Amino acid sequence: MREDSRTTYRMNQQKTAALVGILGLALLAAASFAAPPGQTFVGTITDDMCPNADHSKMQMGTTDADCTRACVDAHGASYVLYDGKKTFELSDQKTPDQFAGKKVKVVGTLDPKSNLIHVESITAAN
Repeated sequence: MREDSRTTYRMNQQKTAALVGILGLALLAAASFAAPPGQTFVGTITDDMCPNADHSKMQMGTTDADCTRACVDAHGASYVLYDGKKTFELSDQKTPDQFAGKKVKVVGTLDPKSNLIHVESITAAN
């Protein structure tokens, strides 16, 4: 009877080890599919009232940065990224303020349906 108990114990240990291994692999697989890596977008931080970064019509300040900030602060505009061809909305509306009117690199994930970049980071472009 003791031999049967040992055999049963070893079989349970092997089953437990196999189950832990399978769960570990499942977690690794889930993590690899969880979120696509961020893309890098390069362009100018502007506002959605002047989406192509042309502030000559609005003239809300002496510089593009002043106009962008004035449109956001006084007129409820949103910060956007203009890459020279397309304008992208940005999920982060705080960080762009320090880069208003400047060329930047935005790392994030683009939602093509809404044209919104889910921002991970914004840094000055070279």
